[in-house]
Amino acid sequence: MTKIRLSELIAPSFYGLHRELKTEQYDEFWLKGGRGSTKSTFVSAEILLGFVKDADANAIVLRRYQNELRDTVFGQFEWTAAKMGIAHLFKFQVSPMQIIYTPTGQRIVFRGADNPKKMKSINLGKGYVKYAWFEELDQFASMDEIRNILQSLFRGGDEKRISFYSYNPPKSGRSWVNQEARVPKPSRRVHHSDYLGVPQEWLGERFLADAAHLEKVNETAYRHEYLGEEVGTGLEVFTNVLLRPIAQSEIANFDRVRQGLDFGYAVDPLCFERMHFDRTRRRLYIFAEISGLNLFNRQFWKKAQRYNDVMTIADSAEPKSIDELRSFGMRIKGAKKGPGSVEFGIKFLQDLEQIVIDPERCPLAAREFINYALEMDRQGNVKSRFPDKDNHSIDVARYGLEDDMVGFNVKGVEVLRGAKIYG
Repeated sequence: MTKIRLSELIAPSFYGLHRELKTEQYDEFWLKGGRGSTKSTFVSAEILLGFVKDADANAIVLRRYQNELRDTVFGQFEWTAAKMGIAHLFKFQVSPMQIIYTPTGQRIVFRGADNPKKMKSINLGKGYVKYAWFEELDQFASMDEIRNILQSLFRGGDEKRISFYSYNPPKSGRSWVNQEARVPKPSRRVHHSDYLGVPQEWLGERFLADAAHLEKVNETAYRHEYLGEEVGTGLEVFTNVLLRPIAQSEIANFDRVRQGLDFGYAVDPLCFERMHFDRTRRRLYIFAEISGLNLFNRQFWKKAQRYNDVMTIADSAEPKSIDELRSFGMRIKGAKKGPGSVEFGIKFLQDLEQIVIDPERCPLAAREFINYALEMDRQGNVKSRFPDKDNHSIDVARYGLEDDMVGFNVKGVEVLRGAKIYG
């Protein structure tokens, strides 16, 4: 049996991850990072090691497009197996594209997600799919697409299944993959790596020289390409959002609870948010949400009754809905209105030190605050007005905090008590 030295196979930045894989602490491993971080080497090595340890394990390796497989992930396995000194134990077959572990017949099968029908025609011969590796994850359409693929691959049996997701983070936090990586999940491990954690002799002088040159001439591009940072596009409106679980023990201590409501029905969703505003630290916590399409006022009230301990401030453009909810017993009033109020409210939220959103409790707020961005016209110029779409939870936050904005100075505009500030 070939003896494999871990230190010659994976970079030190992955040692802890290797131990976590051995103890099977997680089902998902999200490996994000910059150029030269060796994350692809790590995944290919772990799958090959897994084959040696589990005689029934098979793997499916996916990229968005079929024609990208040969020179990337397939070639990666060839290189890694040779580095490990076990290439002679594998048969590398291009058509159909697969790698067979000859002692047992286990297979590594390669597929492009551009042909979903081929997912159902995978013939393993024996065993089960233990590993799924999505390389260049950001090229896939959405997490829904990933889930649909996994439902086809991880069917039946109680065996441990492991999925790897490797990618260079897109610039914008609005990208679905960057958003998904922020969603906390007990079975998910998110790991960041870059070339600085890799032995320099593995990378070579040319690689290091190119990295140093880019850092000197374009630091933003260097941080994105080599350090794997989300540097932004410059169009994001809220750069102060933190998605994380908000524990019940935290909620129990919230003493400045605010509530807002934006009406909707067929096309736009109704959105209700429950928040805590820490005025001293200038932090907003969004920790409860009711939202949905085709939600009548009576249906909404049944869900919202438990939150009737404080006043809800709603969009005053719907006085009939406000009156109806008040007739049910809801403590509710319309928001104040005034010219320039939308811009001021958004700038107030931008100026907060942090907006903390629990993405599991408040999925609409998490999605809208992260995605909200300025738009460009046909000539490529940034529009001066904030867009009026996909901003229901943002409007709700403005409504709920209208009294808290009084006395605050945002970019030279102070709101005085009694002023009408909302629109």
